[in-house]
Amino acid sequence: MGETEAGADASCGHVSGGPEAGPDADAAKLLPFLVPGARADLQVAAAQHVLALTGAGPGRTLLAGHAALLRALAELAAVPAPARDATRALVNLTADPNLHEPLLAADPGLPARLLDRALDPQWPWAEEAAAALANLSRESAPCVALMVALAAAEPGQSGLERLVRALCTPGYNARAPLHYLGPLLSNLSQQPEARAFLLDPGRCVVQRLLPLTQYSDSSVRRGGVIGTLRNCCFEHRHHEWLLGPEVDILPFLLLPLAGPEDFSEEEMDRLPVDLQYLPPDKQREPDADIRKMLIEAIMLLTATSPGRQQVRDQGAYLILRELHSWEPEPDVQAACEKLIQVLIGDEPERGMENLLEVQVPEDVERKLQQLDQLEQRELAREPKEEGAAPT
Repeated sequence: MGETEAGADASCGHVSGGPEAGPDADAAKLLPFLVPGARADLQVAAAQHVLALTGAGPGRTLLAGHAALLRALAELAAVPAPARDATRALVNLTADPNLHEPLLAADPGLPARLLDRALDPQWPWAEEAAAALANLSRESAPCVALMVALAAAEPGQSGLERLVRALCTPGYNARAPLHYLGPLLSNLSQQPEARAFLLDPGRCVVQRLLPLTQYSDSSVRRGGVIGTLRNCCFEHRHHEWLLGPEVDILPFLLLPLAGPEDFSEEEMDRLPVDLQYLPPDKQREPDADIRKMLIEAIMLLTATSPGRQQVRDQGAYLILRELHSWEPEPDVQAACEKLIQVLIGDEPERGMENLLEVQVPEDVERKLQQLDQLEQRELAREPKEEGAAPT
């Protein structure tokens, strides 16, 4: 829900200016109908008009210059009658990173206000509130502000725990699906404090998220959860725990990448039980971006020598070999090939076993980045050809 559409009837005849009124004057005339105390029907009409403005770049830029109007719009997002269109307007505004600063300047409490609506199990527009938060949290400053709001959400109760519970509880809100809590959590997991919460063994958060890697009803929720797990995999100190029996994350990352392949008995015995004898109609993850995140998460788990060995021992190469042969997207196939090379290649020399801690000289890093960019350009130019996995 990057942006929402404004309906054809999203106009407000009460606030139209005369022929001499400019766009700024028209926007200013909306304010009396948006503030608390205005008649509910006028608030609804004004919110529809604002929603229509947010449907295009010039309208969003125009609204960004009216702090009082933005503040009133944020307040209307908690008022039942105009809340739907007001919150959808906020979704459109937050989809533009350039508007995050004026939005937060107009209403510093916006993250907390939206969070309260998103986690209210009775609020009908909670999905829109979650989408606006997902948009906001893509940028560092709003993400930090949201972490502060989560910490202060309820005394004695973790705001992140409330968010995870809402995400993992079917029917938490019977009136809103809350799929956008997935990308919201993924964005938050870029913050060290959020990862510390998610990776706390005593909270069992990761274990609750793992089943959602197969959530078929929404690629938004599924992708958000997989993005969260990938971010958690940056913490190499937790790899042993993540790969061990207490979490056993690897089968949950490999299963979406697996197809209906019929392995030999010897190969089948090398796979985790959940990956053995999959049905002939088994489908791979249909979203290429999600497949790439799954590969990146596994790649991160191979950062240390023990991690690489555990990934090898669970037959990951077999799944990746078949994925590489099937993969239609060049950039995903390239990521898969790099992971295969890590698994079948020689171990790094002593002192360089942890790939996340290796210090690469700046000139070498620049050259590697240039080579990577060149490779991506070549992949984009070349037609797709069927190829076998590296051996």
